[in-house]
Amino acid sequence: MPLELQQNEESSLLCLEGLIDIACAAELKKLLIEALSGAKEVRVSLGKASGLDVTAVQLLRAAAREAKASGLEFALAGTMPEPVLKALGSAGFHEFPVSAGISQVSGVG
Repeated sequence: MPLELQQNEESSLLCLEGLIDIACAAELKKLLIEALSGAKEVRVSLGKASGLDVTAVQLLRAAAREAKASGLEFALAGTMPEPVLKALGSAGFHEFPVSAGISQVSGVG
């Protein structure tokens, strides 16, 4: 399954795998809403993602804005493959929130 949500009372971890595109946008949106409503911090793991289309990037960015407005932490976690970094950079998200220990989006593009 390309999308998996792991949750406890404190945090949510959404793991994305393979190509995340318009075909899984509805499921991604559903899981992001669930993650934001059920924890104090949300992390999105993109380590197994092979790519993101603009729809996926927009959904992640909207979730980050919603988290910030709600006082929740939201960040990308783990390592990110080069195609994912390029997709984020190409979409203009050079300052996307990231957890410690992963490649920054800035400078990509």
